[in-house]
Amino acid sequence: MDMKVSKKLGLKERYNLMTRDLAWTPTYQAVKDVFPYTEYEGIKIHDWDKFEDPFRMTMDSYWKYQAEKERKLYAIIDAFTQNNGHLGVTDARYINALKLFLTGVSPLEYMAHRGFAHVGRQYPGAGPRVACLMQSLDEIRHSQTQIHSLSNYNKHYNGFQNWRHQHDRVWYLSVPKSFFDDAVSAGPFEFIVAIGFAFEYVLTNLLFVPFISGAAYNGDMGAMAFGFSAQSDESRHMTLGLEIIKFILEQDPDNLPIVQAWLDKWFWRGYRVLTLVAMMMDYMLPKRVMSWKEAWEIYAEQNGGALFRDLARYGSREPKGWKQACEGKDHISHQAWNTFYNYCAAAPFHTWIPKEEEMQWLSEKYPDTFDKYYRPRLEHLRTQQEQGNRFYNKTLPMLCTTCQIPMVFTEPGDPTKICYRESDYQGDKYHFCSDGCKEIFDHEPEKYVQSWLPVHQIYQGHCFKPGTDPSAEGFDPLMAVLDWYELEVGRDNFDFEGSEDQKNFAAWRGDAAPVPPAQAASVSSTDQGARSEEHTSELQSRQ
Repeated sequence: MDMKVSKKLGLKERYNLMTRDLAWTPTYQAVKDVFPYTEYEGIKIHDWDKFEDPFRMTMDSYWKYQAEKERKLYAIIDAFTQNNGHLGVTDARYINALKLFLTGVSPLEYMAHRGFAHVGRQYPGAGPRVACLMQSLDEIRHSQTQIHSLSNYNKHYNGFQNWRHQHDRVWYLSVPKSFFDDAVSAGPFEFIVAIGFAFEYVLTNLLFVPFISGAAYNGDMGAMAFGFSAQSDESRHMTLGLEIIKFILEQDPDNLPIVQAWLDKWFWRGYRVLTLVAMMMDYMLPKRVMSWKEAWEIYAEQNGGALFRDLARYGSREPKGWKQACEGKDHISHQAWNTFYNYCAAAPFHTWIPKEEEMQWLSEKYPDTFDKYYRPRLEHLRTQQEQGNRFYNKTLPMLCTTCQIPMVFTEPGDPTKICYRESDYQGDKYHFCSDGCKEIFDHEPEKYVQSWLPVHQIYQGHCFKPGTDPSAEGFDPLMAVLDWYELEVGRDNFDFEGSEDQKNFAAWRGDAAPVPPAQAASVSSTDQGARSEEHTSELQSRQ
């Protein structure tokens, strides 16, 4: 008998059968009731089928592709763990960069997972829904594998143990957290611009390529394996976000001013979060691959400039603040490190003054600014520390209401003057670190007046454990806040020199005289108590 043989389906036909052909139009419910969030932002979409997923990935191909990547990733992570790979890093100072990475970035990956699961449900078009589902799965995988990649360090070093608890409480972690709180509380179209453009293209592009390259250069194969495994996903995420932005712009000319305002806002918000990455690259990598300035010129000015030229055909322009951000590449890493050096008593990682050869490297990379503005400050702090006057700032800084970073940034064109802006709203005054942050607030102040600002919360008494009595004799508010953070004073914080992490790393590597295990436990406990008492006394004297 004759047998009917079907031709092999092409990629596009197979993708359509397994995604768009599984969608349907509601009949007993109105479309606007099934998808209630697609109209209130003002975006007009006339034909959802016009969206083309450039990767055309289906669920079966997704699992096969990712499973193979995970097998390779965990083989490297397991080998790194079993062979005490953490002792192969260049210097124990490097581990503090991982502390900042874990506490600052991993929770954001999980928030991205939740955000894409939500907006994927809200798009009427099957193409964007499926693409958002894939990205939602990517993000939760990244959160899990980051924690697995870095959890080995928690067995050996301080400061990792309460990272999830601290993400909702510690002052500097409010910066990345507020970024995602802002994004997930927006509508589905703004969320795509916030994450697909600012988080994926602006932020993670500068994190997962140059910084993870630095992790490999410093001998951290665990972080390197995760970073390079995730980078193929990040490339897909960047492409997805930009394709959806182009799709929105193509659907109706009325969408352009709305999208342009989002590009302005989210570029600046992403740029402010990048301050942490800039500091990590210039100051927290003992062996440096490139400076923050070089990374910005390659991954922002060149790649970002190409993107803005591409979007120009839709009538879009480069974001507001672009020129100011390009000027800031000479300054923000130094300004951020000075801040953390002053406030590391209230942070679960250590800081230090760069060595002379490291300052020379910074001089070479920043010939117009470092020696003129920042070296004298660092040398003064080093002299004070050598004289036994290591400085810890116990005052609470003014925060920017929008980005929640302390007011440490300088005026455009004048790195000797701190930038202050302010707005009045409903009888209250709000402060900002830049014109960009002020404009974001002024556009929708009713949203940002709800910001959870750590300094304000501390002053209002909301950052103490239940039962704390601020009126008790000898009450130390800083120690009460650190207790609420669940930060182990004397182990997790203060200067790197003399820290338990420094001593343990030297002993394990054989760079210090070995100590018998029983004695090591006793010494460790004694050193911790003495260091905590010494620094607590010093901080109290500054109160």
